[in-house]
Amino acid sequence: MQKTPLLILLILAACASPAGNGTSSNTDASLQPYLTQTPAATSTPNVRIVVETPVPTKTMQVYVIESGDTVSEIAEKFKIPQADLIAANPDVNPNALVIGATLFIPDPSSSPAAASTLTPMPVPVTQAACHPTADSGLWCFALIQNNTAGLLENISAQITLFDEDDNVIASQTAFTPLDVIPANSSLPVYVFFPNTPANAKPQFQLLSAMQGNTSAYLPARLSNTVAQINWEGKSARLSGQVYLPPESKAATQVWVAAIAYDKNGTVVGVRRWEGEGLQPGGSLNFDFSVSSVGGVIEAVDFAVQAR
Repeated sequence: MQKTPLLILLILAACASPAGNGTSSNTDASLQPYLTQTPAATSTPNVRIVVETPVPTKTMQVYVIESGDTVSEIAEKFKIPQADLIAANPDVNPNALVIGATLFIPDPSSSPAAASTLTPMPVPVTQAACHPTADSGLWCFALIQNNTAGLLENISAQITLFDEDDNVIASQTAFTPLDVIPANSSLPVYVFFPNTPANAKPQFQLLSAMQGNTSAYLPARLSNTVAQINWEGKSARLSGQVYLPPESKAATQVWVAAIAYDKNGTVVGVRRWEGEGLQPGGSLNFDFSVSSVGGVIEAVDFAVQAR
């Protein structure tokens, strides 16, 4: 089995919010990820990245969805109209709220129009690439860099495909494999387009990237990470452990993400492993694979999130 050096990215983990308030009471937690050098930005022919200079809106309150929550109950709790809550969270299905996901709570004093025009933090897209598949599909990735001093969450980008006459073929919202990107690190957003014409030209535009609350995160760590790349270089078997220090709160959900890069530092594969709860002082083994939809895998980044 071929092995390559690992680029290891440790994203400290989100803990479960205490029932009833949706926030963590641990004020000592902070994000201090151990980082390797971010792969160099690459360019892909016919890929357009929409570059704007957005001005961050004022900080919005963030609410973590709990079991039994509904849009109407959350809107009532924060004394805002349901329509404003839905408008502030365009990527959330109001009929299928996901436990542990986050919602932006608009300022009750703001107008409904302001709630629907949130401006993302001005973070750069350092690379963008699309890879065709044998079944006429297209995997698209964009690497989002958090160059701010704090945590970013609710990161998304709009990926639109155009034909040679600049007519829109398809458009989807792409998300990162984890909910957060720590300071001075990167994670890709990604999405798959089926039945894509061979001449499709992708365009990437950042939709959302909001400042997060670092007090809600605990220092889960990865250890003994191993990536065994197969002889063709098209897949890698990944293993290791997630460790939660004794002083941390218990995690009810653990995610590990793997990001595969080729020799040019271009993202060619992403995979997320989902584990169960983890008690303070304990560890959780993971074992899964990531495949390349592009070139040969040269290196793998690991990231962990627990909540």
